[in-house]
Amino acid sequence: MIDYVKELNDEQRSAIDHDGNVYLVACPGSGKTRTLVYKLAKELEASSSSKKKIAAITYTNVAADEIKERIVDLGVDTSALWIGTIHSFCLDWILRPFSQYIKQLEHGFTVVDNHTSEEIITSLCAKYSNPQISYFDCGYFLDTQGVKLSCGQGKVGSVLSVITQYHIILSKNKQIDFEQILHYAYVLITRYPDISKSLSGIFKHILLDEFQDTKELQYQIISSIIRAGEGHSNIFIVGDPNQSIFGSLGGYAITIDDLRRLTEQKIEQFELEKNYRSSTRIVEYCKNFRVYESNMVSDSKYKDHAGIISYSTSIHKDHLVEEISRLIRHHIEALEVSPNEICVVAPWWIHLASLTRGLVNRLPEYSFDGPGLTPIYRDRENFWYRLSRLLLTTPSPNIYFKRLFWARDLLQAMSELDLCEHSLRDKDLLRIVNSIDLNEQDGLQYLCHAFEVFSLKVGFSINDTPSLQEQLDAFVTSSTRRIERIRSEGIDYAGSIKDFRKAFIPKSGVKISSIHGVKGEEYETVITFGLLDGMVPHFTDTDKSNTAKKLLYVIASRAKRHLHLIAETGRRNSPTPSLHNLNYLTYDQV
Repeated sequence: MIDYVKELNDEQRSAIDHDGNVYLVACPGSGKTRTLVYKLAKELEASSSSKKKIAAITYTNVAADEIKERIVDLGVDTSALWIGTIHSFCLDWILRPFSQYIKQLEHGFTVVDNHTSEEIITSLCAKYSNPQISYFDCGYFLDTQGVKLSCGQGKVGSVLSVITQYHIILSKNKQIDFEQILHYAYVLITRYPDISKSLSGIFKHILLDEFQDTKELQYQIISSIIRAGEGHSNIFIVGDPNQSIFGSLGGYAITIDDLRRLTEQKIEQFELEKNYRSSTRIVEYCKNFRVYESNMVSDSKYKDHAGIISYSTSIHKDHLVEEISRLIRHHIEALEVSPNEICVVAPWWIHLASLTRGLVNRLPEYSFDGPGLTPIYRDRENFWYRLSRLLLTTPSPNIYFKRLFWARDLLQAMSELDLCEHSLRDKDLLRIVNSIDLNEQDGLQYLCHAFEVFSLKVGFSINDTPSLQEQLDAFVTSSTRRIERIRSEGIDYAGSIKDFRKAFIPKSGVKISSIHGVKGEEYETVITFGLLDGMVPHFTDTDKSNTAKKLLYVIASRAKRHLHLIAETGRRNSPTPSLHNLNYLTYDQV
């Protein structure tokens, strides 16, 4: 049995001990994931004598894997646990069982992969020249009212036309994308209330991580299940409204009153206020950017460290590599900060790729974990990506459970495609993968050969399943393009099997990340640039002040001790007003 008194603080225990519905607001560094893990463990231990399941819905598949690994490490039986993203939940429990009730899906469907989706939209965009639009203009999401676009007002007509044509093409191909997964799941539970009633009988608890990034349709789907349970299914949602930075994708932090209205249930609010990550100085600085009045108090081992907080508006964009190199070297050599504890952050990936190349050239003695340095086509829904994870990782006791999870994930995909006997188990699958021993040195050739060997050993033909061939084509084409791009950027890369295996080896060195990509992480030193109006926030954002504050809050709250903020010159943009107009009098000179 787990000693919850020993493992959790009073705030965390109060939240997980509550028997009803919980709305948990967790400040940065407060042990949000830890609390979620122990809540799951507690409910799983209590459900051992029940046939009901526990669902945990995470924002990413990576988060789902991490949480499940931590629960397994606690020694808790996970047989009653379902964990994954909301899209996986909708596919597993709503669309696949009930798709025959939707005309557009009644003859079957597949989920279009990101590569194919991008190709379709890019080809459609090529027809428009006034204004010219690209794939990156065509971000959209669906809510209860229809299509919502993230592009600038001047491109709305063209982008809407592209999205309409895109949906027609998907329909002809019997495909749906991730937004349509949510849309059709919502349509089903709205038209057929018995679906929600049935799911409320299956799930005793639904836990939702990162609620501040959740979309309207997701709230509607989950709430309908809780509402149908009439008190027999509970919800436990956790997040931080101050970190709600996916508004352009439809994410927002629901209020407790709105959640009560949707679920028609009593819900109690709890807060985690102790920050175990950052110094008091960093915590107090973060508070300048709150848009939601939650409390936060440092209880970190760095609590009384003065650290460094600097803000520069004098560095020209052409000198960013030189300046950031200087800061990195200063922290490693003078302040004895480990390279793994340093993160460089910017709002857009496009600025990070060139910066990474510059830092690698200027600081050859240090390693960097940056964008675009892996040849692998990362699409969790792609069958061959799932298999690649197993083929490219070396069996080891340290990652046995991780590979076992991956094997189960692959088995589920194989079962859905009717590729294997039901008697095949996860351990059998691992043995098959581990037995594949090839001599190819080219990474992509190795994988393609391994895919053929695997299919022969399991007993299926790639050519007999059109969706498998389509996914293989997407995997190979996208990986080939990534390899070409890496080589064109002058990065020392040969495309060998060794290079491919590195994709699944934990990265080390100075981290390079976008603001959105750094959420949930923590570092002793955070260095950020691009803090300019139109970049923080994006120029298409309609709630500029609040979005800028949330982005700055996320950046600042990643730091344990040191924070460097740069609004460089040489671009058309002026410094972000939410930062530049801040009356902070104690910035440091470095």
